[in-house]
Amino acid sequence: MNETRTWTSELTKAYRNIKDLYHFLGWELSPEVEDVAKLYPIFITRSLALKLKEDGPHGVLAREFLPLKSEMAPSGLMDPIGDKIHLKAPQLIHRYHSRALFTPTTVCPVHCRYCFRKNELSVSDELFINDFEKTLSYLRDHKEITEIIFTGGDPLTLSNSKIENYLVAFSHLTHIKDIRFHSRYPVILPERIDNEFLDLIKKFSTHFRTLSIAIHANHSLEFDETSKSKIIELSQTKVQLLSQSVLLKGVNDNTEDLTNLMETFHSLGVRPYYLHHPDQVRGGMHFYLPLQRGREIYQALRQKLPGWAIPQYIVDIPGGHGKVPAYNPETTQFSGQFMGKGGHILSSPEPEFFV
Repeated sequence: MNETRTWTSELTKAYRNIKDLYHFLGWELSPEVEDVAKLYPIFITRSLALKLKEDGPHGVLAREFLPLKSEMAPSGLMDPIGDKIHLKAPQLIHRYHSRALFTPTTVCPVHCRYCFRKNELSVSDELFINDFEKTLSYLRDHKEITEIIFTGGDPLTLSNSKIENYLVAFSHLTHIKDIRFHSRYPVILPERIDNEFLDLIKKFSTHFRTLSIAIHANHSLEFDETSKSKIIELSQTKVQLLSQSVLLKGVNDNTEDLTNLMETFHSLGVRPYYLHHPDQVRGGMHFYLPLQRGREIYQALRQKLPGWAIPQYIVDIPGGHGKVPAYNPETTQFSGQFMGKGGHILSSPEPEFFV
């Protein structure tokens, strides 16, 4: 009798031990990589492990999701976008006037090696300590906030009932008009998009002005037939589907791969939304590329795709300064105040390093 495959059972069976994963892949595990996995553990679902095996040890998926000794380099920032500077209430980051980030979980369906929160994903970290009444109190006092963005971790790790409880609470705050989820589940573990979740999305799409899901993927190889069919199911609800991707050295830092990725999103009913310049995260600087190189790639992408298929190319300035357009060379604040030698972004103006 075949065991029913559910998203929770797939999480339970995911690879957490680097030796077990490499044994399945049939690849040689070096002592250096094993040491990296002790500092930055792996979490790889069985379905993703199959994709890794097919793509090979030197493929883009291995670079995205498997440890590299480069992660031990001391360069980079522990909090590269300044989340803690703007932590205003438990699990609530208020950086922008009209919207706030809500961080209800540390758990993801995969550990991305470039993640800007890879040094913070602990239940003891102040970003994730739960006191929802204080969170609601802050929101009641800040009626300028009209959008709540569920992030984490990955918010779809929460049970459907837990998500519903949060949505009910936010719907009682009449100034909260928009809800957005940022998630990797539709691509990495599409079984999460079960019928109960679809019903939940349909129900609450009438409670808010917009209900959006920003789907995170960086390469077309991440998709399979199951993820595509589940995303199409999502697109047939009233939810607004957006894309978010990170420009990563050695993964998608070329026009062909980005074009294929955006065309994949579009074919599934997902609107290209964000292309992030990589953050200067400790343990992820091997994915970083200079801003000028990113602009060249983005310019080429603009030549390949129609305007409606091109995401916004943005960068988060370290120190909590927020997102700014990364493409426009005339963006004075970005090109001057925050730009250092070698294309690195400075957290504060330091004239001796300006270019």
